[in-house]
Amino acid sequence: QVQLVESGGGLVQAGGSLRLSCAASGRTFSRYAMGWFRQAPGKDREFVAGISRAGNTYYQDSVKGRFTISRDNAANTVYLQMNSLKPEDTAVYSCAGRGLGNIVFDLKGYDYWGQGTQVTVSS
Repeated sequence: QVQLVESGGGLVQAGGSLRLSCAASGRTFSRYAMGWFRQAPGKDREFVAGISRAGNTYYQDSVKGRFTISRDNAANTVYLQMNSLKPEDTAVYSCAGRGLGNIVFDLKGYDYWGQGTQVTVSS
């Protein structure tokens, strides 16, 4: 069983930056692929970024060049650095873990989820 806890959300002006963190319990964190998803009010949850067990990264087109996902296996933590934030980035951001180690874009492919952290970008 893996528990995920996100932190780092908040209120920021457009053009600003935030760094989200997702701390995982357990000793097998390095085996997992990790993803960040977000859900805006009235919309479906969507894939934002992912990092595979091997360290390969993937991004939704709308965040490419602005967001960076990284992981620190020694600290059991995955990060999402978000720069040049836009009002349309406003959402609840959740991290998710996938035991098979590769990234998929479908949220159904993930085994563990955090509780989410709110990101609000004001115009």
